[in-house]
Amino acid sequence: MNIASFLIPRSMVTYLYDDFSLRQGLEKMRYHQRTAVPVVTKENKYIGTLSEGDLLWYLTDYMKNAEKDHRMVDFRDFESISLKDLLQKDKNPPVRINTGYTELVECAVNQNFIPVIDDRDSFIGIVTRKAIITQLSVELKQYRYEELFREQSLMDSRLPQ
Repeated sequence: MNIASFLIPRSMVTYLYDDFSLRQGLEKMRYHQRTAVPVVTKENKYIGTLSEGDLLWYLTDYMKNAEKDHRMVDFRDFESISLKDLLQKDKNPPVRINTGYTELVECAVNQNFIPVIDDRDSFIGIVTRKAIITQLSVELKQYRYEELFREQSLMDSRLPQ
């Protein structure tokens, strides 16, 4: 199965640029009501995923340090902090467009969405866990139908003619 059939193209995905400020990232995530978003460079290279948790832990540390240094914190402070400084290495690793279905399912166990890159390492979109589970459900129903049909055929063949 080709994962391109599950792909939500980059043009339809909320993503952030790595040179966005923390404030810009917060605002865009809130506006689009996202809890995690891919982060790319201006050259469209995927470099990681930013989550609400990443923001929360960064802000918690920032506030603790400000309190320790007896500094006042202003929302404008977050305009000088770059998103690339918040990203965790190897969080939400991408897959290539030619990745097999089995590997994609394995990734979905740990990720709500899987970033997809092409052969030039350019970000081309995401595959959501929901799309994968929906496809698995369709396949399971088809398998059950085929099993039922085989059982019925077997029973029919045993009937006296």
